[in-house]
Amino acid sequence: MSSTAKLSAKDRIYTLLDDNSFVEIGALVTKRSTDFNLQQVETPGDGVVTGYGTIGDRPVYVYSQDAAALNGTMGEMHAKKIVNLYRLAMKVGAPVVGLVDCAGLRLQEATDALEAFGKIYKCQAMASGVIPQITAIFGTCGGGMAVLASMSDFVFMEEKNAKLFVNAPNAIAGNNVGKCDTASAKFMAEAGTVDFVLEDEVAVLNGVRDLVYVLPSNNEDEACDEISSDDLNRAVPAFVDEACDPAVALADISDMGVFVEVKAAYAKEMVTGFIKLAGCTVGVVANRSAIKSETGKTVEKFDSVLTTKGCYKAEKFVEFCDAFDIPVLTLTNVTGFASDMGEAKSLAIASAKLTAAFANATVPKINVITGKAYGSAYIAMNSKAIGADIVFALTDAEVGTMDAGLATQIIYAKEIEEAADKAAFKAEKAAEYKALCLNALSAAKRGYVDAVIDGSDVRAQLAYTFEMLMPKKELRPAKKHGTI
Repeated sequence: MSSTAKLSAKDRIYTLLDDNSFVEIGALVTKRSTDFNLQQVETPGDGVVTGYGTIGDRPVYVYSQDAAALNGTMGEMHAKKIVNLYRLAMKVGAPVVGLVDCAGLRLQEATDALEAFGKIYKCQAMASGVIPQITAIFGTCGGGMAVLASMSDFVFMEEKNAKLFVNAPNAIAGNNVGKCDTASAKFMAEAGTVDFVLEDEVAVLNGVRDLVYVLPSNNEDEACDEISSDDLNRAVPAFVDEACDPAVALADISDMGVFVEVKAAYAKEMVTGFIKLAGCTVGVVANRSAIKSETGKTVEKFDSVLTTKGCYKAEKFVEFCDAFDIPVLTLTNVTGFASDMGEAKSLAIASAKLTAAFANATVPKINVITGKAYGSAYIAMNSKAIGADIVFALTDAEVGTMDAGLATQIIYAKEIEEAADKAAFKAEKAAEYKALCLNALSAAKRGYVDAVIDGSDVRAQLAYTFEMLMPKKELRPAKKHGTI
């Protein structure tokens, strides 16, 4: 379903929620300030509609800003309604969805409006990791509202009309909208600030519904909330060929093809998202070496390496999954770290954060090595060494320190120089190294891989293994939080 007509604040709520489920609260609340003759301006609901309803029969609290009332600006009572909504949502353990269309701080209310922003921020900080927070942007979201949106777990933007910025493009030295629209949905998605960009308002609202469907309602909710009608033992014969593009492979192994990709436009070499497996929501982190079209044609290629952006993308996603007790699956195909001047500045810290995120997560964790798993980059990708509960490897997977040819050049440097036929000698030693140190079987013999499996059996293996791991309990040292 699609529509080009601009929806009102209430229409957005009605489109988002199940039919006839919305109950408005705080409808009669309005501004108290009379400065700058505000008493003469009608502001129904103080520019925001708040209430609750259901999405797929699951309770959701929602606020929708009304641009027709003082441009939807944030004032004292406007914020008070949102704070009240958060407090109710926290009490019952239900997600909060914010539908944003706001010109920013209400200047006429000055410090009252500033204080109001701060109270919402505190509510968001307290709710983080307790209930999912989703923000969908349909119009302007600038200044303090940009901070509010970015404190959410997931951010949606409408492709054409939505704007997200701390400083407007024209306020940035050396820039203007014509040169680079830094507030656009495209820019923000590629920067990793926004998780989903969709073509119109209805598509955005349907996207929010799809996301709520796969998320738990709170951090104590069950990860498995339905019975799957998809065969658990269904073979996936194309998995090995699809593994280079995890977005395709994951949809293939998921119940009924459900795959919700998060931050698809950011760090494309790393895929993050949610699948359904035996009725359970599973978070997935996967290395990507190619993007495939619907016809199976390769449209973009990537090196099989960890990048700064990819590490940060995966780290945040793993932390979300751990906070909400969502099991984590990794599909690993990585040969090392990206190597250039830009990456040299930040990759050590980024990879450290990714490693810590996997190591700290106490949810069930499974790793499937689909291709190559080399060196420290592999260790960072949810290896058994940092806490994976079960590690599978496909039959042709390679697990080791580095490429066999490169390892041979290092180990046999002197012998290669002295060999009569250098090429033949290197090929012979590389084959020996690969057989001894660079295959899934050698890793399995040492206990670093739990089983070597056929690609067509991946769905069944994952479904039964996650079921076995669901009662998992894992303690951590007593502390407030880590510092990595």
